[in-house]
Amino acid sequence: MTTGQDRAAQPETGSGDDEQLPTIAEQMADQLGGWRGLVESSIPVVVFVIANVIGELRPAVIASVAVALLIAGLRLAQRRPIRHAMNGLFGVGIGAAIAWRTGDERDFYLPGILYGIGYGIALLISAAIRQPLVGWIWSVLVAKGRAQWRDDPKLVRTFTQLTVLWGVVWLAKVGVQAGLYLAHQDTALGVARLALGYPPYALLLLITVWTVRRVTRESQPTPLPGA
Repeated sequence: MTTGQDRAAQPETGSGDDEQLPTIAEQMADQLGGWRGLVESSIPVVVFVIANVIGELRPAVIASVAVALLIAGLRLAQRRPIRHAMNGLFGVGIGAAIAWRTGDERDFYLPGILYGIGYGIALLISAAIRQPLVGWIWSVLVAKGRAQWRDDPKLVRTFTQLTVLWGVVWLAKVGVQAGLYLAHQDTALGVARLALGYPPYALLLLITVWTVRRVTRESQPTPLPGA
């Protein structure tokens, strides 16, 4: 692999390899927001599920949105990154607005289901046309916009396979939620939303980072003796 291709898997320029590439744990923590990000993004959904079981729809909607706003406000007051909190607030807000309007508690989860279907299909289409979405996301989040991996057939193949994996898993987990939605299993749908949220995402992220690092390392030229 050439120097330019090697940099595609590095967040910074330079001659170093693994020492300049963030560790797997660091990259996963950044994308997941750490344990605090995981917990905070799940709390509004947990609040909605519990409040809806013991009470009515509208109080549950109000409680979930209020908690999401509180989390975002607390992060802002502490001058901490609010990206994950805002993503959670946006998702909760859209679902809450639809559920409030229709009066159907299961519609709280509808935006996430539709988003998951669209995302899964987009992943598979990008792999089919040899523009793997996981590769481009890697370029943005890890390689600082560089896309030299496009010049390495092995990395293109790797990112294509990873993109197919992401797409299949994404459609499988959203398929479970869609089935529960159509069956009007509202409480089970809330539990599935939590169980099939971050755990599969974290596993896919771990597989992706480990695979790309391994392929990149294997593609590096072996130094000549005495070089």
